[in-house]
Amino acid sequence: MRGIEDLVAAEIGRRGLGEVVATGHREVRFVTSDTAAPGVTALATADDVFVVGVEVDGIGRARGDLARLARAVAAADLSAPLALRARCGGPPGGSVDVSASFLGRRSFSRFDVEDAVGAVLARRLGLRYHSRRSDARPPEGGLTWRVTVVGDRATVAVRVGARPLHRRTWKVAGVPGTLHPPLAAAMVALAGVAAGERVLDPCCGAGTLAIEAALAGAVAMGVDLDAGALAAAARNGKRTPVRWARADAAALPVATGSVRRVLLNPPWGRVVEPSGRLARRPDLLSREIRRVLEPDGTAVVLIPEGSAAPAGFRVNRRIPVALAGARLVVLVLG
Repeated sequence: MRGIEDLVAAEIGRRGLGEVVATGHREVRFVTSDTAAPGVTALATADDVFVVGVEVDGIGRARGDLARLARAVAAADLSAPLALRARCGGPPGGSVDVSASFLGRRSFSRFDVEDAVGAVLARRLGLRYHSRRSDARPPEGGLTWRVTVVGDRATVAVRVGARPLHRRTWKVAGVPGTLHPPLAAAMVALAGVAAGERVLDPCCGAGTLAIEAALAGAVAMGVDLDAGALAAAARNGKRTPVRWARADAAALPVATGSVRRVLLNPPWGRVVEPSGRLARRPDLLSREIRRVLEPDGTAVVLIPEGSAAPAGFRVNRRIPVALAGARLVVLVLG
């Protein structure tokens, strides 16, 4: 996600997965080792992880530049990136699909890039190519390649897993406004959640923040007034020790000063409307967070860009992020 690249880089270092060599627009590049390679699929803040296979300079804005890219892919050694993918735990693929993006205006579309590269890869690997022009989802179990063009450099890389990392296997139920798991994991990291700490999400929805905190070792609790949301959270968190409770966020069933960290994606009134007492008095949420937090505790809150920070807190860090076209801000509060 745009805005949390530095947090992804920090997680790579914290997990001992390798040396970060570059951080750019929505990407972090790092060099891993044979011993660390299997751990790359445990990255929580990354949307996905790929092995770089081919890099090509001189890809300009003209349609003819796609032929240059195709020739480079045709001549590249694909055995090395595929071998590293296998060491990272990547399964064999039964087909080829390609996802492409580029910065700036070009005389070709992303589908033109995908088809130019995908046809070559499929021919070289002896697999069927699945084009994304029809908007149909590629078949499960395929080899997914990613092409990015920034400036005049194109990078062609292969996804390690059979599915993107952000598609958590535990997330089987959703509700309107449900949070993107890598962003939730980033909020957990920003809060400094440690094993055994008490963590609360007072507006838990489908439970993403509380579950990510529990996976980081926290003693987590999720609260919501919506019974349907809590049912979704319970389904998602059935293999975690998260405690769920139905209550109004303006009157949390939590003792004063008993929570070390609060993680919050509040109802903004755009996708999800405030309900209960918050519909009349939204300021009560800030009061309740201050009440339940330990004196030196931390709250991490996601709000729309331009919104006021919760009252009564010191803003220790402010991180603008972009998600599904929305401009948001993560606040770390003391």
